[in-house]
Amino acid sequence: MLDIAELLIEYDRARAYTDELWRDLTTEELHWRPQPDFSPIGWHLGHQAHVAHFMVRNLTAAEPSPAPELDGLLDSANPEAQRLPLPGRERLAGFRATVAERVHARMNDIGAGTVGAPAQLTIVAQALLTALINHEYQHDRWIGEVRDRDLGHALPDDPASDRITTVDGYLMVCGWNV
Repeated sequence: MLDIAELLIEYDRARAYTDELWRDLTTEELHWRPQPDFSPIGWHLGHQAHVAHFMVRNLTAAEPSPAPELDGLLDSANPEAQRLPLPGRERLAGFRATVAERVHARMNDIGAGTVGAPAQLTIVAQALLTALINHEYQHDRWIGEVRDRDLGHALPDDPASDRITTVDGYLMVCGWNV
């Protein structure tokens, strides 16, 4: 299993790859739905951060949401037809950045052992970060498919890391053999 510092590098790599998939898209492209019951790319971007916040919050640190007004919108339990209105690109970027800063802060505290039950939380943090990275890549696949197939934008190269593998067509960080 990778340690927390290594996993944070991979988390940043996954987020950077996501940025390559969306930063050059227009607001219209971010809000466009390939079909009425599909979520737009912009929703996936917010959802990735929303899940990261709630996983860290619920598994390691009970802190308030950085954007309570987005919580219901970005929750996958919310039916796709109701995943509107989406925030603008700057709001999405800011939300993603804020959540990433909070993930780093909490994981670094755990890695430094400045938390209660540091050994237990280290194990939780390793599994949590692995899940966050793989969730980011899970949604990147859909974003990439829509970007390429439906919007006609070329895909960036896959991230370069010897820690990334492909499983069932999805990029993943995996601490064990599959």
